[in-house]
Amino acid sequence: MAGHPATISPDLVVGFATADDAGVFRLPSGEHLVQTVDFFTPIVDDPYLWGEIAAVNALSDVYAMGGTPLTALQLVCWPREQLPFSELGEVIRGGADVMAKSGTTIIGGHSIDDPEPKYGFAVTGLLESGAPVTNAGALPGDLLVLTKPLGTGVVSTAIKRGVCPDALRQAAVDVMTNLNSGAAIAMVEAGAHSATDITGFGLLGHLSEVLAASGVGATIHAAQVPVLSGVRDLVDGGVYPGGSTRNLAAVRPLLDAGEVDETTLRVLADAQTSGGLLISVASDRAGALVSALAREGTPSTAVIGEITMGESRIRLG
Repeated sequence: MAGHPATISPDLVVGFATADDAGVFRLPSGEHLVQTVDFFTPIVDDPYLWGEIAAVNALSDVYAMGGTPLTALQLVCWPREQLPFSELGEVIRGGADVMAKSGTTIIGGHSIDDPEPKYGFAVTGLLESGAPVTNAGALPGDLLVLTKPLGTGVVSTAIKRGVCPDALRQAAVDVMTNLNSGAAIAMVEAGAHSATDITGFGLLGHLSEVLAASGVGATIHAAQVPVLSGVRDLVDGGVYPGGSTRNLAAVRPLLDAGEVDETTLRVLADAQTSGGLLISVASDRAGALVSALAREGTPSTAVIGEITMGESRIRLG
C-alpha cells in the first residue's frame, strides 16, 4: 500500500506513515474524523466476555487519539454448523452492552460463515477540538505514563491451556473490559504530547513505534511497570504466547537491556489485548495527568520512564 494514490489526500492527517492507532481525516468543517477496525478470535471461554473485550479493544484506538467514538460497524465470523447461534447472541450482547456504555451507536455490520469464530468492530469517532494525540509527538524530557498493567497475553494463553488461576483470570478480564475513555479525557486535559494504546506488539513494540515516529529514544524503569500478579510465575512456568515471542525478537535489536532478566523482557514484550494507554507528557504536567487519571478511575497508573534525545533505542533500567 505504500505510496498508492488511494492512501494520499491533502486532508489525511494521520495515515500509514507512522503506524499510529487510527486514521484521522480532516472534514470540510475542519473537524477531524477518526477511524479504526479491530477483530480477533476468542481469548476467553465466556462468549459474553469475549464480546465485551472485543468491543473495548476496538474502541481503544479512537481513545488513544484523543477522540470520542460515535458509530460502530459489527464484524462477525461464525461457524454456523459447529457453534450454536445462541452463543453468538451472547457475544453480540457483550459487544453491544459496551458500545451502549461508551455512547457509541452500532449502525450495521457484516457476517460470514467461517470455520474459526472472530468478532470485532470498525469504529468511527470525532475529535471535538484541537489536533489528534498521535504517536509522533513525544519530546525529550517527557515522562511516560502507563494506565493499565501488563500480562493479558500470557493470561489468555494460560486460559487456553487450562492453567490460569481463577483470581488472575478475573483480574485480567477486569483490565480488558475497562474502557480507556477516562484515560483519553485525562491525557487531553493534561496536554499530552503523544499516546498509543498497548495491544498486539506489547509495550516494547508500541513504544518503539512512538520512538521511530517521534525521532527520540526512551528509558524504561522495568521495576515501575505494573504487571498483573501471577503473570511472572506463568512465564517462568513456560506459558508464553507465540506472538509475544515474535514481539521480543523484533525489538531486541533496539534494546539496551542492561541487567534486566529474561522473564521481565518477556513480560514487557507480551502481546496485550485491550491494554492501557502509554502517554508521553511534559514532566511538569505529569502530576496533573496522574491526578486526572485517578479522578477518571483508571485501574493502574504508573510513571514508567522518560523520553530521551538521540536514536530510537530503548534503555531498560
